[in-house]
Amino acid sequence: MVDGPITLSLSGYTPLPKGKIASVVTSLEMRRPFPAAARVSGNVPLLRRVAEPGLDWYRALYRSIGEDWLWFSRLRMPDAELERTLHDPAVEVYAIAGPGGEELGLVELDFREAGQCELAFFGLVPSSVGQGLGRAAMAEALHLVEASGVERLWVHTCTLDHPAALAFYVKSGFVPYARSIEVADDPRVTGALPRSAAPHVPIID
Repeated sequence: MVDGPITLSLSGYTPLPKGKIASVVTSLEMRRPFPAAARVSGNVPLLRRVAEPGLDWYRALYRSIGEDWLWFSRLRMPDAELERTLHDPAVEVYAIAGPGGEELGLVELDFREAGQCELAFFGLVPSSVGQGLGRAAMAEALHLVEASGVERLWVHTCTLDHPAALAFYVKSGFVPYARSIEVADDPRVTGALPRSAAPHVPIID
């Protein structure tokens, strides 16, 4: 694995060292007034606030949601830094709870920057995708952000994420405003995720 800066070309191809992955990141935002999406009747999840979440609990849910899509940032973050983030009074962590109280997903709202909120993480466990639960959870999240008084909500997604993620955010009312390239160590090579994760993304090491 090669460390150090990688110079990306503004056109054409940029070779990456072995052990690296790259994705195209799209940043999206919405501004007040936020869409007034009604909750879906029937099998509706509830956003259950988790105050000062334990690191083991958080990382287990994070992995169950994101392993197929190579979510890795919170897995490699040092414990002390992750604890400071999750326990900050301006960061709100919610479990998406199913009808029986089972934890089906994660919503994390970061209000640490004045006047705005980052939808830091939003996702469902694989077995709950495609059932309309994400739409209902987003409606509840937007209600929380609206009530907070902030003027702007933003999120980013990337080409390693669920293939429907970008369209879901746009349909929810977010507007794309920036695009960037992220290069990182492949978490399957570093051991943060098993080598069996995200089989649709080849490992080159």
